[in-house]
Amino acid sequence: MDKSTGKANKITITNDKGRLSKEEIERMVQEAEKYKAEDEGQREKIAAKNALESYAFNMKSAVSDEGLKDKISESDKKKILDKCSEVLSWLEANQLAEKEEFDHKRKELENMCNPVITKLYQGGCTGPTCAPGYTPSRAATGPTIEEVD
Repeated sequence: MDKSTGKANKITITNDKGRLSKEEIERMVQEAEKYKAEDEGQREKIAAKNALESYAFNMKSAVSDEGLKDKISESDKKKILDKCSEVLSWLEANQLAEKEEFDHKRKELENMCNPVITKLYQGGCTGPTCAPGYTPSRAATGPTIEEVD
């Protein structure tokens, strides 16, 4: 307000620079919805690839463990190590494979490793997470009262 003349001017300041219009926001939401299925498929593919790679490395590490040296036959150990190496080589050469291919390779590796691992642990648990006196048959029933007391 100008005190000498008594005139008042009103000024409105708006900041439209850098703001998105409603149309632009709507377009972006539609694009996100459009690509949602594609993104989900890509996420599942990467998860399957990572699961295969992780399983192969874990199996390779498990059978190479020094604590299992006396508990697993050399032929079983070699069979698992060879299969894991084969899968890891395939994985390296097929980075762009589809989710189904990764899943198939993992099932193939699991089908080969599971009987050996099952046979390995039938006599009791030898892993670092097992409590003394642990056996697979007692795992389902839990500890006895004497063990808890």
